Amino acid sequence: MRQPFFTWLMTQRNPVAMTDIQNFANAAFYDQSFPKQSDDFDAISRYLEENAPYLHSLTIFDEAWQDYLSSNR
Repeated sequence: MRQPFFTWLMTQRNPVAMTDIQNFANAAFYDQSFPKQSDDFDAISRYLEENAPYLHSLTIFDEAWQDYLSSNR
């Protein structure tokens, strides 16, 4: 079983964020309602669409998801 997406995303945090994914990770860290145990693309995507004003574009999530999948091979 792969690790939850949120766990992977937290490895991307950077206090001096340079990339969109780092900014996403930094903001998600403070999101108390983020589905932290999920590894389901649709569930996380739906959550972000409805509840994440800090994510400027879902394209950033798509890129992060691809990196997440690549790291779990």
